[in-house]
Amino acid sequence: MQVAAALALARAQGVDRLDAQLLLARRLGRPRSWLIAHDDAELPAAVEQAYRQDLAQRAAGVPLAYLVGEREFHGLPFVVTPAVLVPRPDTELLVDWALELMAGQVQPHVLDLGTGSGAIAVSIAHARPDAVVTATDIDAGALAVAQRNAQANGTRIEWLCGSWWRGLAGRRFELVLANPPYIAGDDAHLTALAHEPRHALTPGGDGLDALRVIVAGAPAHLMPGGRLLVEHGYDQGPAVRAQLSAAGFEAVATRQDLAGHDRCSGGRWSAG
Repeated sequence: MQVAAALALARAQGVDRLDAQLLLARRLGRPRSWLIAHDDAELPAAVEQAYRQDLAQRAAGVPLAYLVGEREFHGLPFVVTPAVLVPRPDTELLVDWALELMAGQVQPHVLDLGTGSGAIAVSIAHARPDAVVTATDIDAGALAVAQRNAQANGTRIEWLCGSWWRGLAGRRFELVLANPPYIAGDDAHLTALAHEPRHALTPGGDGLDALRVIVAGAPAHLMPGGRLLVEHGYDQGPAVRAQLSAAGFEAVATRQDLAGHDRCSGGRWSAG
């Protein structure tokens, strides 16, 4: 099979051309640009077989990041495995907001709850090497992936295995971030996300349980003037803002993603 035929096969199976090029380039150990200039090149039998398997998985909905083993986030490369969610561009909004708030602070103490691949924690630590960053996750497998990403990107982070605030008694931070599971348990979108860890996608019910725990526990772990920022669903902004206000947070605000949907909300804790 030639390169051109391999890409035509992908089209016939409903796989996006760019995805197919990335999969084939990875199997050949070549840059994607090489494929364009060598569309008549013959594929080695082993490469063709592996590529066909990749196409079948991609057509079945397996995320491209799992098949190629990595994903870029906030300008950095991240190892991605089925143990963690694939980092989404929308989450970069949370990182950008955090970095804005950290401007002018010296050695801020930052906490990333439910770190997954470590995308948020590593991006913060990379942009602000002076920050003292702690990251937690309930899944030891996810923490192992996050640690690999921290090392690959030259960052130093404290890792803790536990659910949300567990293991953090008596500790306070200037900034707490979280991208928790927030999809409602009966949301039809979960079907398309079947290959990603379900516990990282939904807490069940109305999707707000994890956010309730995070908001309720935050005051005990924030320094006066500290901030809590969370990512949430496009239709959950009003509910999350109400939670923050009810918990005593001030300057409650929401930021929208590129589609104009509510995506991240946060507030300032000013109580002593």
